[in-house]
Amino acid sequence: MSLVNGNEIFAEARKGHYAVGAFNTNNLEWTRAILGAAQEKNTPVLIQTSMGAAKYMGGYELCLNLVQQTMKSMNITVPVIMHLDHGNYEAAKECIEVGYNSVMFDGHDLPFAENLEKTKEIVKLAHAKGMSVEAEVGSIGGEEDGIIGEGELADVEEAKQIAATGVDYLACGIGNIHGQYPENWKGLNFDRLKELADVISTPLVLHGGSGIPKEQIQKAISMGVAKVNVNTECQMAFAAATRKYIEEGHDQNDIKGYDPRKLLAPGTKAIKDTVESRIEWFGTPAVK
Repeated sequence: MSLVNGNEIFAEARKGHYAVGAFNTNNLEWTRAILGAAQEKNTPVLIQTSMGAAKYMGGYELCLNLVQQTMKSMNITVPVIMHLDHGNYEAAKECIEVGYNSVMFDGHDLPFAENLEKTKEIVKLAHAKGMSVEAEVGSIGGEEDGIIGEGELADVEEAKQIAATGVDYLACGIGNIHGQYPENWKGLNFDRLKELADVISTPLVLHGGSGIPKEQIQKAISMGVAKVNVNTECQMAFAAATRKYIEEGHDQNDIKGYDPRKLLAPGTKAIKDTVESRIEWFGTPAVK
């Protein structure tokens, strides 16, 4: 199956009170693990690159080609959306030109008026090519590619204005953060989520999905969240499995245990297992 923009998928997800997972890729192993998990579960999936990951991997065009060619080699038949995660204005425009199916323009750190105007421009450029657009209002806590947010709650009126630009899904700060959650984290603010969901029909996005308790994620999904972002949990799973392989001496004692194909295999499986688990959490239905 070729890549799709996901508009219908996420609209149906919000209507059906389930979510579709958005998983960041960082290399070939990540890409194979995410696609393999989606195929195993027979569910749609959004695979995304941050600006930093794309730079590390060799650029947006290479990332797009990697996903397309991996889908072909693995005979992936489920719908896959190729997405830019937390892109600035220049990155969003570049990914539109390169041919991503979906882009996130993250203008939350700009003055609101500028965020609004640039969101309108990105929507116009992307929609002209049949691509989806995600925007953000209200800072998501933590750090993502040098963009640091304090986890503020999205302003409802500002969220309504951003949604009115025609974006296809909207990320709103509701107390969520990127990276690992501290012990004193207060949890998601469901009162603010309800206020947003009551006045915005656009599918909502929960960033910082790694580390939020299952019951809170599922409650947020029941209230209008249709896309949940996961990255840190996959990174931690990969690191733990790789560390275990080395600490057990497999790289030194097994026959060619130092071969990167063997060295990276446990971590790749750990990512795949994590993605499959989160697909179950999100209640993503199988493709008919």
